[in-house]
Amino acid sequence: MMSPIPSTMNAVIPTAGGGPEVLDLRQVNVSTPQAGEVLIRVAFAGINRHDVGQRKRGHPPAGATPILGLEVAGEVVAIGPGVAQDLLGRRVCALVNGGGYADYCLAEAALCLDVPAGMPLEHAAAVPEGLFTFWFNVVTLGGLTAGKWLLVHGGSSGVGSLGIQVAKWLGARVITTSGTEEKCRACLALGADHALNYRTADFEAEAMKFTDGRGVDVILDMVGGLYAQKNVDTLAMDGHLVHLTHANGPEFKVALSSIIRKRAVVTGSLMRGLESDKKHALARELRESVWPDVAGRIKPLVHSVYPLAEVRAAHALMDSGEQSGKVLLRP
Repeated sequence: MMSPIPSTMNAVIPTAGGGPEVLDLRQVNVSTPQAGEVLIRVAFAGINRHDVGQRKRGHPPAGATPILGLEVAGEVVAIGPGVAQDLLGRRVCALVNGGGYADYCLAEAALCLDVPAGMPLEHAAAVPEGLFTFWFNVVTLGGLTAGKWLLVHGGSSGVGSLGIQVAKWLGARVITTSGTEEKCRACLALGADHALNYRTADFEAEAMKFTDGRGVDVILDMVGGLYAQKNVDTLAMDGHLVHLTHANGPEFKVALSSIIRKRAVVTGSLMRGLESDKKHALARELRESVWPDVAGRIKPLVHSVYPLAEVRAAHALMDSGEQSGKVLLRP
């Protein structure tokens, strides 16, 4: 029998834009799920770079909750109109539009994934944002398939560490870049074919060597415009360069001749801003493809878990960039 749902809960809301010190643990009302929604009792919530950006701005996108957090795992304790009754009581993880840093979180039922038996909720919470983001950007937009070469800048990040495993599940070959030898070893342990320390190695020259001068088919860039020309020069013919952020180097400056010569496709996306129907279709595709294997071959890399009350320390770690894999919160 499920515990009764309280009327209030703990939740993390920035008091203003700034550093970790602006994060405030408050008592707020527990929301009632509306049509198509479920209420999840949060066991773990993932921290993402987008949360850091929202903290620095001090406000969410228009129409979104001010409570931080884009992914959670836990138990469905209430359902809204139109939601299948059998979802009640199920262990799920979910991609959410904010609200994850709390005791309870609303989620669209269509964006919930069942947590397989034997998969810890701690691991499940580290999956949704990275899996949705990687699949849409690298598989849907980038066209990664078996036998192709993928270069991931930020291989030890949450998206990168999960993406290495998904790419290998697809049958692709993977090169990663990271800033320390320790992070490179972590990428190799996850299945990367090659891991480069960008402080000591020229990724363009090394990638060309690994691919016998052909270049890579897809590049996932979590750096920004900093590597723009080198990325295009590293692509194979008809290659795809996919960006997830503009934070470090907001401008993309490349000789058009190099794009034209390689028929290169330069694109990118933000998962939070993706239209609902596209997210729903993406969730269906994940359920029918990679998700059944998550509990077996694909394991998220979890760096550390902090109590919700220590959210400032967790964000300070994110700001330092010293983590490998996911940082989680536990209510």
